[in-house]
Amino acid sequence: MVTNDNAEIVKELDVVALGELLIDFTPHGVSDQGQPLFERNPGGAPANVLAALAKLDRRTAFIGAVGEDAFGHYLTDVLEQGSIGTEGLKLTLEAKTTLAFVHLDASGDRSFSFYRQPGADHMLREEDVNRELIDSAKIFHYGSISMTHEPSRTATLSTAAYARSQGLLISYDPNLRISLWENEQIAKERIIKGLQYADVVKLSEEELLFLTGTSDLDTGTKQLVEQFPSLRLLFVTLGPDGSYCRAGEATASHGGYKVEVQDTTGAGDAFLGGILYTLLNKGGAAQTEWTAEQLESMLSFANAMGALAATGKGAIPSMPTLEAIMSLANA
Repeated sequence: MVTNDNAEIVKELDVVALGELLIDFTPHGVSDQGQPLFERNPGGAPANVLAALAKLDRRTAFIGAVGEDAFGHYLTDVLEQGSIGTEGLKLTLEAKTTLAFVHLDASGDRSFSFYRQPGADHMLREEDVNRELIDSAKIFHYGSISMTHEPSRTATLSTAAYARSQGLLISYDPNLRISLWENEQIAKERIIKGLQYADVVKLSEEELLFLTGTSDLDTGTKQLVEQFPSLRLLFVTLGPDGSYCRAGEATASHGGYKVEVQDTTGAGDAFLGGILYTLLNKGGAAQTEWTAEQLESMLSFANAMGALAATGKGAIPSMPTLEAIMSLANA
């Protein structure tokens, strides 16, 4: 962080994200013996969001932990090559880099098998967090997967609280993965605790039902906005059916774009990257008042990002360019 002649704070970073950075092993055909082959791809939802933004020339940095192993060094290189700052990345000997095997169905939708007992991403401690990165940023983003275990749970929540105290816009992705939690009740309690700091939240339809008990978009989003006064923008992604947004009493929806889907891994993260990119273009702060037209425009851009990310294999390698996004959004 630097200051100008008038001693005003100049933010050097657009978005800092904290959370998991891991290896996604993605299906990649079959061997000569008919056995499934898996391709190594970098992943982890918070890192995916940063990759989407970095592809659009936004300045980003990652906070998290990977193993002091071949996978951890590979992921470090991926971030650096993608122009994502690694000053906040810790390499640990306490655990190996987390692995996730991605299983795709006929429509490209995915499920996961995690190898994370423990995983290196658990091992981020509060004292490991480089708060200078937070001080230098406009937006702080995090998810719930780093809250499944200690010490990363405390590191996540304390950093979110600190970022809020410093006036950053706070972005949160509950990113429900039930298999990573002890049980559904604990998952719900901790995910809801993460909501208390957030200005901007992205949910899937499944997550909206999990948190509110209803799949009705109007009822469920209104319930959360009323429950959490700091929540200015709430998005619900609807897969091939597009997305929905609520900002106070204003709502909007977008039907999405038809594309040839290869792998939906990272599509929701690309969508959220599109939302944060739009907010950064407005100065990095969420407006307190939105019109339906403004929300629809934001959804159009974000849906185009998410759709294009689903046309490739793997999350980070599939993040689209601004030219491709604008071409699809304006088609």
